[in-house]
Amino acid sequence: MKKASILVVDDDQDLLTAVRILLRPKVHQVFIESNPEQLLHILAREQVDLVLLDMNFKSTIHTGNEGLYWLSAIKEKYPQVRVVMITAYGAVDLAVKALKLGASDFIVKPWHNEQLLETLQSALSEVKPALRKTKSADKKGTEDNLLIGNSAVMEDLQYKISKVAPTDANILIMGENGTGKDVIAQVLHKHSLRQAMPYIKVDVGSLTETLFESELFGYKKGAFTDAREDRKGRFEHANGGTLFLDEIGNISLHQQAKLLSVLQNRQVLPLGSSQPVPVDIRLLSATNVPIRSLADEARFRKDLIYRINTVEIQVPPLRERGDDVILLGEYFLAHYITKYHKTIEGFESDAIQKLRQYHFPGNVRELQYSIERAVIMSEHSGLRAADLLFSPIESTPPVENPMADQPRNLEELERKAIQQAMDRYSGNISKAARELGLTRAALYRRMEKYGI
Repeated sequence: MKKASILVVDDDQDLLTAVRILLRPKVHQVFIESNPEQLLHILAREQVDLVLLDMNFKSTIHTGNEGLYWLSAIKEKYPQVRVVMITAYGAVDLAVKALKLGASDFIVKPWHNEQLLETLQSALSEVKPALRKTKSADKKGTEDNLLIGNSAVMEDLQYKISKVAPTDANILIMGENGTGKDVIAQVLHKHSLRQAMPYIKVDVGSLTETLFESELFGYKKGAFTDAREDRKGRFEHANGGTLFLDEIGNISLHQQAKLLSVLQNRQVLPLGSSQPVPVDIRLLSATNVPIRSLADEARFRKDLIYRINTVEIQVPPLRERGDDVILLGEYFLAHYITKYHKTIEGFESDAIQKLRQYHFPGNVRELQYSIERAVIMSEHSGLRAADLLFSPIESTPPVENPMADQPRNLEELERKAIQQAMDRYSGNISKAARELGLTRAALYRRMEKYGI
């Protein structure tokens, strides 16, 4: 970096001043410019090795995003100049597009100065951080292997993980059931600076109102009838490491308020105690609830969304991943051949065709269980299409007559909907409440009301 000349282009004068002060003793020369329309003129008259370029300006260029426009202009005229994009946390997906247009890297603001220097050093050395794609389980853990894939959506996901994993940013992982959100959380921890510290997972969607605080925040002896000794909560167990809150979209507004308080103050108050306990955790959260539904204040606090969602990771469904289904199928096949001591050589052509044609509503989880079942039951040297039986629980039952036998009274409609949900999930309160869009406590109240 000592020999490098860097041009910083951003319409924030305070940022320009701060970066110039930071870089001046580190590099040969620093140029700053607030007007992006001047950057090509600067490149024409100065020897610049790297441009640190903001994604958005208040300029005369109206492209929807000025950063991409100026990136393309730089690469067209000065392809040897490396470009690092500056982006806000909510525009990481846009920054990934910039990488495809030729950017060397991107950095999310606000940043730590050491992080910026490391990113610039990597760009000048033509080193791009990325998770290695792995097609076998020989050298890496199971979690990383489940991220294999050559599809564009998976390449974007892998790159985003490689960028955010080493940070302490709070991550919200979103996606359908079975896409592997818990796997993503494990990979983020494994590649973080906290990898040697605890990784604690909590399915908060299944916690009742009474268990929520004691499970997460802990309690002191005598705090309630069965509190016979002090017990640390999950926050304390995860201290110094990573806390993963699964199904966070299903917690009640009361629970959200409690959680927000802890995240803001970075301390927990165990039940029965008046002495708060400081905690240092990196928070990962996951939900299958769409972000638009979470943004409904009647369902989820927006201030909590901002707190847990420094960076959002959207996990694509399997049906959008093309031939990744074959790569994953081969991985699961090799795994279960070893586990069950079978001598299957691979997939027959008709089995591959069947995998490609099926839409996998249960996503990777359904694929995994289908392959396991096929390996167990197969009696051939190769896995055939007939061996692949997909789960009937993922199929939508036919609707005979949607208006038949429908009650007209609103209370009766509600009672019947609750009864059907309870029957469908064999009395599982959490799953029934999730389908009905209720909290567990609200569902309990309605069940008591209707005598269910």
